[in-house]
Amino acid sequence: MQPTVTVLVYSDDSGTREQVRLATGRRPAPDVPSVDFLECATPAAVVRELDKGGIDAVVLDGEAVPMGGMGLCRQLKDEVFGCPPVLILMGRPQDAWLATWSRADAAVTLPVEPVEFAGALASLLRQGRLQSA
Repeated sequence: MQPTVTVLVYSDDSGTREQVRLATGRRPAPDVPSVDFLECATPAAVVRELDKGGIDAVVLDGEAVPMGGMGLCRQLKDEVFGCPPVLILMGRPQDAWLATWSRADAAVTLPVEPVEFAGALASLLRQGRLQSA
């Protein structure tokens, strides 16, 4: 059995969650394990799942309602011990400073561009594997 990684995806919009799944495919890069997705539509669900553990990376929709992914990212980085790497989906490139403020590990713009997104996610998953080795 091949190893897999778990990626939590937060967005109140099922279409955005679908964009993330489609852009990733089975795996974001040949040297990264295949991905299992865990989808959350509320901030409370994200916190609950992270408390359980076993999440390798988190993708947060910066445009989500009622709580955007950037504010949620900052909360997670403050409150979750050993918080996995976080990739923020930004509404505009000009929001990069907010992604930095939120302490996101990476950020890409919406709508999800498959090559850019897969590259960013693969990079975070590689970093996670190096840190756990």
